[in-house]
Amino acid sequence: MATKAPVFTTEQFERLSDIIDRSKEVKGALIGVLQQAQEVFGYLPPEAQVKIAQGLDLPIEQVYSTSTFYSQFFLAPKGKYRINVCMGTACYVKGAGAMLDQFGIQLGIKPGECTPDMMFSLDGCRCIGVCGLAPVLTINEDVHGKIYSEDVAGVLAQYPKPE
Repeated sequence: MATKAPVFTTEQFERLSDIIDRSKEVKGALIGVLQQAQEVFGYLPPEAQVKIAQGLDLPIEQVYSTSTFYSQFFLAPKGKYRINVCMGTACYVKGAGAMLDQFGIQLGIKPGECTPDMMFSLDGCRCIGVCGLAPVLTINEDVHGKIYSEDVAGVLAQYPKPE
């Protein structure tokens, strides 16, 4: 099930306007503005990117290319728990693909999507540098190693939904 686009508030756009106003005269402010905008919205929706481009007097292509170049920026909503399954060579040959598939089955989403309740998002990622723990995944800052498709339910159980 795909994530529905959230409705943004007037307050969020007012906060973005304040961020832009404080940065208009600062050379090279784009990355900082994008970081702050992502804090406001949870990701960088197209509406925010357009407003940033207009406010900083930059081409929208520059804002978009910067947003897509750096892995710290998200163009789609992310869940409270961001699951990243390593798809590097060591992890892949030890079953990361099956693990990623199982997360998708358990959560009812595909890689790149977020659950409707905004609790979990799922992505594959490049090598995270802990090949000795392959296959490995991260959930936010937590690293889970030697996790196989049959372990997915147990991993998810460690991240309870609010009551």
